[in-house]
Amino acid sequence: MDAFRAFENGSLLPSYFAPARWDPFRRPLDSIQPWQFRLLAAVMLLVTSLSLAENLAVILVTFKFKQLRQPVNYIIVNLSVADFLVSLTGGTISFLTNLKGYFFMGYWTCILEGFAVTFFGIVALWSLALLAFERYVVICRPLRNARLRGKHAALGIVFVWSFSFIWTIPPTTGWSSYTPSKIGTTCEPNWYSGAYADRTYIITFFTTCFIIPLLVILVSYGKLVQKLKKVSDAQGRLGTTRRPERQVTRMVVFMIIAFLICWMPYATFSILVTAYPSIELDPRLAAIPAFFSKTATVYNPIIYVFMNKQ
Repeated sequence: MDAFRAFENGSLLPSYFAPARWDPFRRPLDSIQPWQFRLLAAVMLLVTSLSLAENLAVILVTFKFKQLRQPVNYIIVNLSVADFLVSLTGGTISFLTNLKGYFFMGYWTCILEGFAVTFFGIVALWSLALLAFERYVVICRPLRNARLRGKHAALGIVFVWSFSFIWTIPPTTGWSSYTPSKIGTTCEPNWYSGAYADRTYIITFFTTCFIIPLLVILVSYGKLVQKLKKVSDAQGRLGTTRRPERQVTRMVVFMIIAFLICWMPYATFSILVTAYPSIELDPRLAAIPAFFSKTATVYNPIIYVFMNKQ
């Protein structure tokens, strides 16, 4: 509620962007033209439609064909479920609010959207880390006779959902908060507050929900590529062995680049405004990282399902 009162008195916005009494729940931001909101709505409609169609296809096809119900595919389906829910909640609401130009659905819907997008987004992000770790264990076999079984995949999925919930529920219970963004059409964790509680939450959240999964992905895929290279060099066949190595290497590099493109702007922005809460940013510029992160729901099915010949 403190964040809501702060928005009422305009303390979270630079004075030259909008009148001091601007309320994101009642009217659009004056400094942004209506056509710009409509453009954002069109982008969100495209991203949301593609994401819902792709991820629903992955879920339905996996359930329809028995041969696809393998432990590793449980994790991929979990990723698709999380991405589908991100688009169903955040994508749909963002499309509607941008059509209006402000968050006309009210304060409690703002909290719900901020929590849902953050929660499902972190579930998807940690699912990528779990998938990378699973590939590392199975292919590199640091544990002898390591084999992914259904119960292992299920335990991993339970961990992902539980861990994500633990770190996204605090803003609804008093440790930080979910508030409208600078542009006023989406809701997110309170990056802009200089309060000690808000800053400690953002730093903890950034570490547990971005730095750690990123390290898991980089280390796991790095070890995987290194292992394939050693096997290829040992066998000494430059044709049949090096071609799969190059294919896997390219795919791993593409996965990491796509991950960074989607999430690095959001992570960088959150740390920037947390470190300098008084920084003055154009609302349109401040909105870009959040929209970038939502595009991950479109890339993930393409990379992890449609590009995977197995």
